[in-house]
Amino acid sequence: MFFQDVHTVNLEDFQYIGTNITGFRIVNQSPEYQEIVQDWKSSYATGKSLDSEQAPYAKTDVALMYDAVWTFATALNTLEKGQRLQIKPISCATEKQWSFGPTLANHMRGVELRGLTGRIVFDEQGMRTNFTVKVQDLTHIGLTEVGEWEHRSNRGIRKTGNYSRQPEVSFGLRNKTLVITTILNEPYMMKVEDENGVRYEGYCVDLIEAIADDLKFQYKIKEVDDGSYGRKDDLGEWNGMIRELIDGKADMAIADLTITYVREEAVDFTMPFMNLGISILFKKPTKKVPKLFSFLSPLSVEVWLYMATAFLGVSLFLFIVARFSAYEWVNPHPCDLEPEELENQFTLLNTLWFTIGCLMCQGCDITPRANSTRMIAVMWWFFTLIMVSSYTANLAAFLTVERLASPIESAEDLAKQTTIPYGCVASGSTQSFFKESEFPTYKRMWSFMESQRPDVFTDNNQKGVERVKKGNYAFLMESTTIEFIVERNCDLTQVGGLLDSKGYGIATPHGSPYRTHMSSAILKLQENGKLHVLKDLWWKKKRLSQKCAKDDTTSSSSASELGLANVGGVFLVLICGVFLGCIIVVFEFVWKSRKVPSEERESLCASFCRELKFAICCGGSTKPIKSTEEGGEASTPHQENGLPFMPMPGFSSSSPSKGFAS
Repeated sequence: MFFQDVHTVNLEDFQYIGTNITGFRIVNQSPEYQEIVQDWKSSYATGKSLDSEQAPYAKTDVALMYDAVWTFATALNTLEKGQRLQIKPISCATEKQWSFGPTLANHMRGVELRGLTGRIVFDEQGMRTNFTVKVQDLTHIGLTEVGEWEHRSNRGIRKTGNYSRQPEVSFGLRNKTLVITTILNEPYMMKVEDENGVRYEGYCVDLIEAIADDLKFQYKIKEVDDGSYGRKDDLGEWNGMIRELIDGKADMAIADLTITYVREEAVDFTMPFMNLGISILFKKPTKKVPKLFSFLSPLSVEVWLYMATAFLGVSLFLFIVARFSAYEWVNPHPCDLEPEELENQFTLLNTLWFTIGCLMCQGCDITPRANSTRMIAVMWWFFTLIMVSSYTANLAAFLTVERLASPIESAEDLAKQTTIPYGCVASGSTQSFFKESEFPTYKRMWSFMESQRPDVFTDNNQKGVERVKKGNYAFLMESTTIEFIVERNCDLTQVGGLLDSKGYGIATPHGSPYRTHMSSAILKLQENGKLHVLKDLWWKKKRLSQKCAKDDTTSSSSASELGLANVGGVFLVLICGVFLGCIIVVFEFVWKSRKVPSEERESLCASFCRELKFAICCGGSTKPIKSTEEGGEASTPHQENGLPFMPMPGFSSSSPSKGFAS
């Protein structure tokens, strides 16, 4: 930051936190300045003592105004010694100038004084020249002059001080043993007991070790007595690690301690060593079992009903239009030039067969002849082209992509429902976030959590994770901790994005001289990638018994091979269709048998067995026709739907049944 009049500001709160403040000062600390300020103090009727460095009249604009008035008075006094001045009022509305104005301006250009802002000298154009501006930096001992800028020099800012921030490291940290309070929470801080005794390990241990190596100090880790991070109660009293810092029991606190506004009122924080936010930990939803008729999923039930209605409607209209159009009635026997009757190929059954064949993209022997029926057919073909293409495009996604049936996808989903309870760690920053939030969704979530019985809050993160594993519970916690837990619990997952943005920092007592050095060390570790290496080590490598397989099913672009559960419905439709065809052929046989005269009819069972035996033997594609009389001529085939029909053995051709087209 750059400040003007930085010398008039109380910077005690910024001296030890590493804030980079640079100020420029033109006010000169000369004996004349001290004398004038002392005179002002005597005449400043406020009834209270004022510090000359913080008094309002010591600011730059006040000093410049004082020097301007002094310069004007000196020039006016010099002018009056040479001639008698006549002071008359002059109106600003006219262009008439004071007769002594140009002369007074010349005298002002010749004035040389040493005022509050240093040496006052003007050039021929009346511009001030040969003045100096001091450059000051804020250090742990206060404002220190580090350079100056001279108007007459073209070399820029000239360094005048020998101050360096690095020697401050040895000022209060070198070879000193600091007491560090912490709280156990994997992977930040963990206690290990072995043959050598009790020791601590984790991300925070490696972090403080790296900082200690850089700043050359020793440290001693102690666990917080009450096992709490730090929360202010209704009486304004703090507990946990914050309390121990306030009471002087520890020099700093390092853990997954969130930097918050309320905590910064009680202690100081270094720059964040890890950035994060609140997210939701939830049990991973089970894979949705494919439905037997999942091949129907690409289109909704309404669309299927509309398509069935369109099929029946188009078939009916095509049937009526074909019967109405004269061009669809043709001569069944082209050799007969004067036929007694005309034939129409679009019977009701043939029309249904034509439309279903078009819908299935299959051909048939029936083709429209009239322009009217062709127009209906073309529009039906266009309709089926679009519908079949859309169905095919969606079918691949519905059959090959496994979907997860998750009841919640975000914090909004949690707030809208009441069947799944959710909570967080009691006396933590996450609880404070929801308690103090003014956002409607988060306020509603806090009201829900506060009113739930049994209690949805937990003593620590581990207990919250255990509740999530049991199912039907969502746990709100820091995203970085969720990442660690998900890596080691393959049945858990993070739901939604971040609800806020915050960071973990090292806490120190107010005014601690160590915070600046800690922040500098953290910044150095961040720039050289050490922080990323530590996180990758403790999140993905250390204490990792098994690595969870990457779940690709949540991606809409991932595909898996199809199983019977995906396409079983298609097989079922095929089996039902074949079975239905077998039933229909039996009904056809019975129906045809009923048409045979009783004197020529043999038993239905004997006829059925003979026909079934003939069909199973697969002896050929032709079969003999039984004569109506012994030694008589064989019956000739008759036309059925315009095609030759050969009666079954034992059936007479004397009584042919009427075809579908009759």
